[in-house]
Amino acid sequence: MGNLVIVRHGESQWNRENRFTGWTDIDLTANGIQQARNAGRALAEAGFRFDLALTSMLKRTIRSQWLMLDEMDAMYIPIISHWRLNERHYGALTGQNRAETIARFGEEQVWKWRRGFDSQPPLMDADDPRAPWREPRYQGIPRDSLPLGESLKETVERVRVFWDEVIVPALKQDKNVIISSHGNSQRALVKLLEDMSEEEVARFDVPNSVPLVYKLDTGLRVLSRSSMSIPHPEVSAIL
Repeated sequence: MGNLVIVRHGESQWNRENRFTGWTDIDLTANGIQQARNAGRALAEAGFRFDLALTSMLKRTIRSQWLMLDEMDAMYIPIISHWRLNERHYGALTGQNRAETIARFGEEQVWKWRRGFDSQPPLMDADDPRAPWREPRYQGIPRDSLPLGESLKETVERVRVFWDEVIVPALKQDKNVIISSHGNSQRALVKLLEDMSEEEVARFDVPNSVPLVYKLDTGLRVLSRSSMSIPHPEVSAIL
């Protein structure tokens, strides 16, 4: 059975500004670039080798994956970028500052939107110019499949399809897989792997660019899960 490593992208500009990012295509900060390189270097030094690399359709995971593979001298391996690995869609909260949102709606409500398992944020208007169906990268995907806002539960179900159709078959072919993830898509993957409760997955912390290493048996049951120690200067909240 192949090994699985999941790494949240390096810090993005909107992470730094504490904005709800979701599906907005925000790039890495200089610090985020260094975080991704640090993660790749640590994986190389630990002797990891991969057969398949996965990312979302958003540049913060794609660039993080490039940087990690560059540090591992493995930029030749296949990379699949797929919308089902995108971050949770934060709907009408997209682009808003967390502190300003708390001031407007209250800390308890914002916590539910951020961490509650089945709490859906206010939806983005279908006529909003940022609606996913307007973007070229999502052309060919049925419009009703593209969200205008998601709960964590809905994010898990979206990720589950890709897990079943792509990740599981690769692991069963003894391929070692590295995923450059987002905070909530990583939570979704962890829930699928470990069958975490709703409360456990809501509390699960996902720092930037810290590789999460899974050893699995032939039935895809988790034998071990470990987080690598990476000396990053900063980590960011999941937004």
